[in-house]
Amino acid sequence: MRIIGISIAVAGLLANPLAAEPVAPNDVNYEDGVVLASLTGVAGDPVNGRDVFKNRKLGNCLACHVNAEMPEESFHGEVGPELTGVADRWEQQELRAIVANSKMVFDGTIMPAFYQDTGYERPLKGFEGKSILTAQQVEDVIAYLQTLKE
Repeated sequence: MRIIGISIAVAGLLANPLAAEPVAPNDVNYEDGVVLASLTGVAGDPVNGRDVFKNRKLGNCLACHVNAEMPEESFHGEVGPELTGVADRWEQQELRAIVANSKMVFDGTIMPAFYQDTGYERPLKGFEGKSILTAQQVEDVIAYLQTLKE
């Protein structure tokens, strides 16, 4: 009986998306400008996504994008498109591809690939083999972006 209980517990852990490994940056499947599957199997947290979005050392999205939902933040950029209403313009799968690696979606974009860990030119030693954001942070930013409706 004890073995059966342990087997059920182990099976429960394996089925639990929190116990699953995130998709590695080089294993993300980009199809026609979208990434269909979650990078983590766990829903994104829009509150944490908002924090990542505005954090100048993580997403730093405000360096390039205006976001009317954040009037308390200064120095909104004007290089990228305004993100007010972005959820009305892009589906979740499209946003996932854009945030993970916009270069797989837009030719010639200067937007960084936030979920890529190889192929950089002259990375600082502390950043070799690392992505800017984790898979969960990407999912969190997407969850936040999906709240930005007109």
